[in-house]
Amino acid sequence: MRILIAGNMGYVGPVVVRHLRKTHPDYIIDGFDTAFFAHCLTGVSQVPERNLDNQFYGDVRDVSPDLVAGYDAVVELAAISNDPMGNRYAAVTEAINQKATVTIAEAAAKAGVRNFVFASSCSVYGVAVGPARKEGDPLNPVTAYAKSKVGTEVDLAKLDTDMTITSLRFATACGMSDRLRLDLVLNDFVACALSQKRITVLSDGTPWRPLIDVADMARAIDWAIHRKPENGGRNLVINAGSDDRNYQVRDLAQAVAAAIPGTEVSIDTTAPADSRSYKVDFGMYAGLAPDHQPQVTLAQSIEQLKAGLERMKFDDSDFRNSQLIRLKVLERHINGGALSEDLHWA
Repeated sequence: MRILIAGNMGYVGPVVVRHLRKTHPDYIIDGFDTAFFAHCLTGVSQVPERNLDNQFYGDVRDVSPDLVAGYDAVVELAAISNDPMGNRYAAVTEAINQKATVTIAEAAAKAGVRNFVFASSCSVYGVAVGPARKEGDPLNPVTAYAKSKVGTEVDLAKLDTDMTITSLRFATACGMSDRLRLDLVLNDFVACALSQKRITVLSDGTPWRPLIDVADMARAIDWAIHRKPENGGRNLVINAGSDDRNYQVRDLAQAVAAAIPGTEVSIDTTAPADSRSYKVDFGMYAGLAPDHQPQVTLAQSIEQLKAGLERMKFDDSDFRNSQLIRLKVLERHINGGALSEDLHWA
């Protein structure tokens, strides 16, 4: 089997590549990335791309249809990947996250690619008071990032093709990676505990977040690249995570504090609740992908993050201004003249 992973040099990609190489050693696995974050390696002695057969470089906005020719599966991870970056680069977010994804999917369909996998997000539910959200429930995206995910799902559903398309609405990512990000809630809390011995929750702590470790995201992608259309339909949008991994933010902070002794937790109980709050129902994923269910517990994610950061000798209390924050990396590229404001290499 031949697999192309677009956006493989980010946070999730190295974990996906490692998983696929281990579980399918005979597969041809290639990567395609513009390398915004290639230098953001964390605690590794070898670049994760050594697990690939080929690494190609380029911008997903400018890809040739020839890029996807000859592959059995294409995985689309390339994205402006969180709310702060989406808000800062709204037009670019739509161009990369939505328009480029659909263009690649169209090219893949014409080239005879069998499976196309899109990394969507549970953030599409946005402000969602009440029961855990299922795939058919109303969407309420409140950020440019979430809106781009909704738009892509809609556009992919319009494609007239026999290609099997899977949009994985991932829970909030967490866990250790060869290119770690600390602009994610659990990762941020572990970094605060190690560097400051204090976790400050800026909301009242009540918002709900579903979590999924990057290792379990890789398992879901492994399932999706092999999924047959009779298992869920030709075009499937599915929540990817586990029902028992819906947490309130305050519970995440307390879990990290319990794992890293001496950590204080400060919660502003007078603050207004964060409007981005949603519980998610992962029953469909449990039914369709029983052999690829999440395996990494919250405690294990915390412990692996702690071990990884300690291996890096991490002690930066000002880490929110470091290259472990993706928005800061882009800003430094731009300020140094390497990137344009529309995120093209100069």
